Amino acid sequence: MKGSFTLVDVLLVLALLNEATLTVKGRPHCKQTNSGVFRPHSVSISEFGAVGDGQTLNTKAFQNAIFYLNSFADKGGAQLFVPAGRWLTGSFVLISHLTLRLDKDATILGSTNSDDWPLTDPLPSYGRGRELPGGRHRSLLYGNNLTDVVITGDNGTIDGQGTVWWNWFRNETLDYTRPHLVELMNSNGVFISNLTFLNSPFWNIHPVYCSQVRVQNVTIIAPLDSPNTDGIDPDSSNDVCIEDCYISTGDDLIAIKSGWDEYGISFARPSTNIIIHRLVGETRSSSGIAIGSEMSGGVSEVHAEDLQFFNSNAGITIKTSPGRGGYVKNIFISDVTLMDVNVAIRVIGQYGEHPDEFYDPNALPLIEMITIQDVTGENVKVAGLMEGIKEDDFHNICLFNLSLSVSSGSPWNCSYIQGYSDLVSPETCQPLKERIFPEHSSDCYHLSDHLRRMSSRNGGDQFLSW
Repeated sequence: MKGSFTLVDVLLVLALLNEATLTVKGRPHCKQTNSGVFRPHSVSISEFGAVGDGQTLNTKAFQNAIFYLNSFADKGGAQLFVPAGRWLTGSFVLISHLTLRLDKDATILGSTNSDDWPLTDPLPSYGRGRELPGGRHRSLLYGNNLTDVVITGDNGTIDGQGTVWWNWFRNETLDYTRPHLVELMNSNGVFISNLTFLNSPFWNIHPVYCSQVRVQNVTIIAPLDSPNTDGIDPDSSNDVCIEDCYISTGDDLIAIKSGWDEYGISFARPSTNIIIHRLVGETRSSSGIAIGSEMSGGVSEVHAEDLQFFNSNAGITIKTSPGRGGYVKNIFISDVTLMDVNVAIRVIGQYGEHPDEFYDPNALPLIEMITIQDVTGENVKVAGLMEGIKEDDFHNICLFNLSLSVSSGSPWNCSYIQGYSDLVSPETCQPLKERIFPEHSSDCYHLSDHLRRMSSRNGGDQFLSW
């Protein structure tokens, strides 16, 4: 912090901070969804010959049940109930106006035979499978062009039995990209709640090209050394709300994406209006919240608040690269608690991975208007590693009210970035040392007009003494 400041100065800014908590303009809330919709028709999977012994393959039973329930789509929809038991299945396809509901003692088990996970085309915004060229294995629960889909239960379980897939990945014996647990494409009105997701072969929950998605009260668990087992990955999707979740996996807990290099630029479907509330979790290798690195269609209007990350590699990460194009802008992250985290804030401008040799290295990303405020951390090794791109500086990075207990002698490492800061401890790096208040508050995303007026009304010149 530049210069000296008095107790009055500190109390004034903290008062403004408290005001901001209540008055930030447009403070987002999740919209109500169809989670409580009544389905006039309901059947149990056992009525279609399924056996919940954990050994009998029930893929046909799930397919037949959903085929039958499709006849009720225009009659208020239908519910497929999964009772107590261990229901082994391969991939199956969901339909519109469906509720898939699991009993609290029900477990849907993913088959360990790769043939039970059919191949599907690569996503057009990726141009190939994320791990390997060509197609990819279809997710355990899959849907495309759907409306009004509910996946819920009284904390029932969906277990991908991913160990076999992780071993194939490590041994480099896969021919195609691994499957997710849940992937819904081009769908609207999706609600996922009150379930436990275990041991996904790859990413857990992947809404892609979707709108009006809500994920609430879910637990997602995979071993901390399991490869690429992201928790929730909104991808080229809008109006997504994630609330009250616990995630402990081998990769990013939440990763917001929007396509990969030239394919994402061409597809041009951004991720926007993403709201995250009350997230708790750990990831030894990756980040609590990540944006990218596949962000070529653009990411904007992300609001994440009340986050707790522990035993993790990083708290907040933005990752991109020359060749990505696209943008990350208008990001607001607040009320973050970190414990035993290597890096509190990480910005990577040279992430590197590309789908093929046809990307344009001159397609540079635009990274701007990133506000991170109200962060506390204990036993943090490094406060910030923030690396932009030469001749493509990242702009208007704003840090406000950060208090981190840092063990490193060099708490900040910054290059090719520009921004502002106030009330940051340990003292931030030179490119971010210019003060936010009063003259730069308008350069910081989501700091309210009310807060700026308060700083002026209470004698903005006091701030200049810091």
